[in-house]
Order: sequence, then structure tokens, then C-alpha cells
Amino acid sequence: MITCFDIGGSAIKSAGADADGHIGAARRVPTPAADFGAFTAAMRELIAAGGPSRGVAISIAGVIDPADGRIKCANIPCIDGRALAADLAAELKLPVWIANDADCFALAEAHAGAGRGHANVFGLILGTGVGGGLVIDGRLIGGPGGFAGEWGHGPVAAHFAGTPPQAIPRFACGCGQTGCLDAVGGARGLERLHAALHPGAAPLDSRQIIDAWQDGDIDAARTIDCYIDILAGPLAMLVNTIGASVLPVGGGLSNSAPLIAMLDDAVRARILRKTAAAIIVPGQSGAEAGLIGAAWLGLAELAKIAP
Repeated sequence: MITCFDIGGSAIKSAGADADGHIGAARRVPTPAADFGAFTAAMRELIAAGGPSRGVAISIAGVIDPADGRIKCANIPCIDGRALAADLAAELKLPVWIANDADCFALAEAHAGAGRGHANVFGLILGTGVGGGLVIDGRLIGGPGGFAGEWGHGPVAAHFAGTPPQAIPRFACGCGQTGCLDAVGGARGLERLHAALHPGAAPLDSRQIIDAWQDGDIDAARTIDCYIDILAGPLAMLVNTIGASVLPVGGGLSNSAPLIAMLDDAVRARILRKTAAAIIVPGQSGAEAGLIGAAWLGLAELAKIAP
């Protein structure tokens, strides 16, 4: 048995996982975001409540530097900048393995979701921003060369998009660059794009834009047309490069089946290998994707030290 955690800025979820990756009932406590002592105490209590544990696997909303293990996690200040796995292992007296939430989503989908039966799976996040994780033959891919799966960063967003072509502003990104997909591809990016394309119009949130598009609104349809065009090219390049046969989608925008179907059509029209089978599909691992992904992460790492 290992203990799995799904940690965000507002809550810590925990559950035990057996050797087959099945997770038990989840427990939840508020995240002590400002106090590392309280943070580790909460984790220790959750581990004890679940019974004997051979290790701790964590899905977390943050980016972990592959060179030194330090985490960037602005919404949990007490862990920001720490070599978190090492610090927690010292406090909890157990091995600790950590991956970000997009990587754990990819693992969950590869083992227990829409990616089952596929050798190469890219878990695609369309949430507040964009992200992802790559799983090949059941194993999460990463390395010291960079943040594997972070396809949203780099100044690669299209200058023109849609039919007929429309000039697209180069939006500033939180990573410090300008023109990143992350700045236009997530829910906030969709809202930003809509406002730029229709100056003077009443502001709409991402759900309202999608609903208006489905109701036949011309302005919303123009926004969605440009949005799909902006994302489809980079995603087609991603599929061509890594050979993923399925890209399960998570995050808030994945709740719109028509949007995901339209994106799938656009990507399949642009890839080299033509296929009638859907590639961009809604994820199936549900609300416990973080715990499920953490379970598979931890079990793989535990096998390396205790086969």
C-alpha cells in the first residue's frame, strides 16, 4: 500500500492505493498554504488514517525543476521554492515521489482512462491555461532538459487565424514571454481572444462564449473558429512528433463535447497520418485523476527500489 495525494491551493486529498493501482476512499482537509509545519502535519495525519504505507506519491498544482527538484507553486507559499520531495521525505520518514497535476492526469488516462490500450498517450489540459504530460508504454516521460509536456509555452501562437484570416494579438504570458499558446489556449485565453476580436462587445466568460457559439451567435462563432485554428496546428505538430495515438483532454474546457470534437476534426485534418478514429477525446478518469495518476507514479517508483 502507498499513500496518494492530490494537493491544490484549497484542499489536500488523500487515499491509499494497492499494488494494482486501485485507490480507496478519499479523505480531504483544507490546505495549510502558509505554514509548512501545519502542511506536513496534515499530510502525516492523512497517512496515519489510511494505515501502513510504503511511500507517498503526490499530484500537485505546480512546476518542479527537473534539475534540483525545487517546486514553483505560487498558490501554496509554504512550499514554493523548496526541494519538496526531499523535504517531505525527511519529515514523513517515507519515500516521496512528486509530479505535477498535468503529468498525473496523463498517467491516469493512460492506465485507467481514454488512453488504455494505447502505447503513446499525451494528456492534454485545457483549463485556466494549457498543459500536458506524455506517457509512453505506461511510463511518464520527463528529464533534465526541460518540463516535458508543457506545450503551451514558447512564442509560437499564430499571428493570423480563422477563415478568412484574422490578425491575432501577441498576448503576454505569465512565463515572461509574449505569444505563448498558454496565453490564448485556456479558458482565460479564450476570453482574452474574444475581447480582442470584438472590441466594445460585452465581456463574456469562457462558458458564455461556448454557449453563445452553440446558440448560433456570429461573434462567438468567429472566436471559436480562430481559437480552434490557433490550437490545431501546434497540436498536429505534437502528434506528428511524438506519435501519440490519443490525446485525452482534461480541464474545464474539456466539458464542452462539441468544442473537443471540433478541435479533433481540425487536428486530424492537419496530421500526416490520416485516420478516421478520434485522437482528441474527453478524458475518462474523472475527478480523481490526480489520485489515480499519483498511484501509478508511486507504484512505478516503488518497484525500482523494492521490486
